[in-house]
Amino acid sequence: MSTDSLFHRDLYAGQMAEQLLNPGPLDESTRSGVFLSGIRRVGKTTFLRQDLIPALESRGALVIYVDLWADPAKSPSALVHEAVRQTLLQLQTPGSALLKRLRGLRLGAAGLSLDIELDRIGEPGGSTLAQAFEALVAKTKTNVVLIIDEVQQTLGTDEGQALLHALKAARDAVNAKPGTPGRFLFIGTGSHKSLLAEMTSRRAQPFAGALSASYQVLGRDFVQWQLDRLASAPGLTLPSLDAAWDGFQTLGHRPEELLKALRQLQQVGGTDPDTAWHIVCATLAGAAADADLKAFDDLGELGKAVFERIAAGGEQGVSGLFGAESLTFYGERIGSAVDASQVQKVVDKMVGAQLIIRPSHGVYTIADPFVRKVWREKQALLAPRPKD
Repeated sequence: MSTDSLFHRDLYAGQMAEQLLNPGPLDESTRSGVFLSGIRRVGKTTFLRQDLIPALESRGALVIYVDLWADPAKSPSALVHEAVRQTLLQLQTPGSALLKRLRGLRLGAAGLSLDIELDRIGEPGGSTLAQAFEALVAKTKTNVVLIIDEVQQTLGTDEGQALLHALKAARDAVNAKPGTPGRFLFIGTGSHKSLLAEMTSRRAQPFAGALSASYQVLGRDFVQWQLDRLASAPGLTLPSLDAAWDGFQTLGHRPEELLKALRQLQQVGGTDPDTAWHIVCATLAGAAADADLKAFDDLGELGKAVFERIAAGGEQGVSGLFGAESLTFYGERIGSAVDASQVQKVVDKMVGAQLIIRPSHGVYTIADPFVRKVWREKQALLAPRPKD
């Protein structure tokens, strides 16, 4: 088996980096921001970390990466401000890892003087994010790219909206300045396509007019690479490339599920690997969906009733979860009266567990559209069929 355990997407990363840093006439909307959507576990974060960030850095950009799911106990605003502060601190610290990585920018090893109070960025009376990014671009004389993973987590709270407005202000302050030596560029990624699309299309949103794009999922070349890695290992049973590609699509283009399916195939007997492979993939796809839905089951009967109420709504979310009609619905589902405070506790747990999100005040939706899709498919199968 090959020791190379990383599949790199250099072409995809290079194209995206060029469109962002050196946009042509048809790519100028990237300067307003890029919102990249794709369902969970299809390799977005891996692509950002191992391919896109190196591609941006190799072209001279300074990249700040923030994962809003890294610490659910912290607000999106706190995570972003912390990442900016850490970047500024490293740039001011002689011999820091960041300075060493940015040797091509000729920043020197002694560190930069940015005249920014690190501990007060974003606080009343302290430096704003706009001032921080202005200082970064002016001192480094290069493009600064902020990547926020799971950016939809900023929706639904005043603090989150304030953060987005502050980032828009930073973009405008840097990019509109005559003779600026670099630009402030923003990438937001997330697993909820419709919410990310709204962040670029609704006039009230700070990044209205930014580019909304779908993440390019891993393709047949990834499946070929994975089979080639395993082919040299003695005694392994492998499907044909065509069968493996079909199975990968059944598994939702999720690389971890592909490896799991290949491991399970080794335990299946029979003389036709492709037939066994299709059965394994179909079984795993159903099991993965059941595991996602079980997270809602663990919240008890009321949690399942609230989930049902949310999942039955549209992709944009539902409101009225605490109203009289909804309380009656929950009561009928669990067989006892329910009050708004009970529902609030369950909703708070679901938000904290990142099972649902609040795109706007009083509106809730399922965080992962794939989970909502699977739930609706199961409900359709359970629905009574009309009599002939």
